Amino acid sequence: MTKSSELQVGVHEAKTRLSELLRLVDMGEEVEILRNGEPVARLVPPTGRRPRRFGIDRGRFVVPGDF
Repeated sequence: MTKSSELQVGVHEAKTRLSELLRLVDMGEEVEILRNGEPVARLVPPTGRRPRRFGIDRGRFVVPGDF
């Protein structure tokens, strides 16, 4: 892995979790797809894109008051 934010998944897992992986890429993560332990593809955010919208995950989780 070249970055701490890069996730590695196998081809089958990528097919199964594609929507979730695309959501991670939308948040700025990179996903490397492996076949037999070797990289075959990488999902990366497009260059020159607009910044993420603030509050995109509103209502999806709650931050405890003592955080």
